[in-house]
Amino acid sequence: MIDTLKITREDVIEAMKEVYDPEIPVNVVDLGLVYEVHVNTDNNSVYVMMTLTAPGCGMGPYIAQQAEWRIAEIAGIGEVDVEMVFDPPWNPKLITEEGKMLLGID
Repeated sequence: MIDTLKITREDVIEAMKEVYDPEIPVNVVDLGLVYEVHVNTDNNSVYVMMTLTAPGCGMGPYIAQQAEWRIAEIAGIGEVDVEMVFDPPWNPKLITEEGKMLLGID
């Protein structure tokens, strides 16, 4: 019997740390743009709910596509669904400590 590779939430989050808002030099995870990550362990499909720093940001489709492509590169991954939402609205309090250090804010 072949052991099937199981994708974890942490695998997805690590992959998304390679996705950046082109206008901000911090990845989408540390910016606090990723609200939810769900992995279906039966088929390794992934659902991600994320947002943008501003609803009118023209880079939204680009960032969502980059996230989807990067997640799809994970070995053994199934279907990938990245949903962009604006409720709740993003705010700077969602930035991680690492993100704050990269941005030079306290």
